[in-house]
Amino acid sequence: MEKLFLVTNPGSSSRKYALYKNGQEVCSLHFETEDKKLICTLKHSDGRTQKFTNGFKRIADTIRYTYNILTETGYLSVDDTLDGILARVVATGEFFNNDYIVDDECLRLLEEEKRRAPLHVPVIAAEISKCVETFPETPVIIISDSHFHHTRDEVHKLYAIDVDLANRAEIKRYGYHGLSMGAVRNYLRDHDLLPERVVACHLGSGASLTAIKGGYSYDTTMGYTPLEGVMMATRSGDIDPAAAIAIQHELGLNDEAIEEYLNRQCGLLGVSGVSGDMRDVLELRASNPRAQLAYDMYIYRIQRAIGEMVASMCGTDALVFTATIGERNAEIRRDIVAGLEYLGFKLDDQKNDAGLGDSDHVDISAKGSKPIYVIHTDEAAAMLRRAEILLAAQGTK
Repeated sequence: MEKLFLVTNPGSSSRKYALYKNGQEVCSLHFETEDKKLICTLKHSDGRTQKFTNGFKRIADTIRYTYNILTETGYLSVDDTLDGILARVVATGEFFNNDYIVDDECLRLLEEEKRRAPLHVPVIAAEISKCVETFPETPVIIISDSHFHHTRDEVHKLYAIDVDLANRAEIKRYGYHGLSMGAVRNYLRDHDLLPERVVACHLGSGASLTAIKGGYSYDTTMGYTPLEGVMMATRSGDIDPAAAIAIQHELGLNDEAIEEYLNRQCGLLGVSGVSGDMRDVLELRASNPRAQLAYDMYIYRIQRAIGEMVASMCGTDALVFTATIGERNAEIRRDIVAGLEYLGFKLDDQKNDAGLGDSDHVDISAKGSKPIYVIHTDEAAAMLRRAEILLAAQGTK
């Protein structure tokens, strides 16, 4: 029997969906506003695209529009039943360290979480509620983006604050990009490439590094929210709380506004003054000193974080680059690894320049170096795997 799953990935002003049959993506849909009109771009598995522009009124209703488009185009028939709708959840708290079939209690806790994390949770919470409302007979499943990191011990989870307060208010370093890190771990294990100690670098618009020891998350750079850690596209990464308060006073911001500022106006964008897109920074750095500074800070902070992850495991046996920047940008990989020879890492320039190509992984290390892998991360595959495990455990089809 065919397994049919729909994956939803809502953004603040857009919505993305992908339909999977038996673990393979068959099409994806992207809703966004162009010229004040909501349009949908359907991408077929063969790369063809098709635009739909009629009848879309509210972005909140895109899940219903998605079902209509999938039936109109023949991807779903009226007799097909979705096995589940999957949504990645980035949220604080012990509850959201696990995956769940959404029920009233889950919706209640999501509503509470909106107040604790107003920048990250409201959009996905609204999308999940709409999915439940639109498809009451279909399991809507939240997949935790922090679950992979729950195996870490308290030494790696806690801040240096009153432990009773930390437990009562659930203020801990939960870590994120867990789906990506889990996918990398699974790939290495499935291909007999997984050593005892790995430093995995998820480098995209968001960025984090994870120490994987014995196949489990041992330490990671993100904390209570995805703001902590290395410098990112628009996030500051680590910053002294007193400095954040000083920024708040200087700009006259309230509590929510300073959090939004640190998440959306800093990082590459804030330092360069021009863009949070690494492609723009690379293009402009020869003529723009601030763009060059942003690039140098980005490389340095990743190198420093690699050292921290290595220190946490008392060594490392392999280095992994993944996500958009990590997979695609040979120059950034080269500049990062150039400072890591003391750890036993050295690139083969030719292999590095060739990159992934059509492969899912490549070893770009030079002869005599510890392995340096570029691995395509498949977060959707990780979500599907975990959803099927959850459904099986719940006795659901």
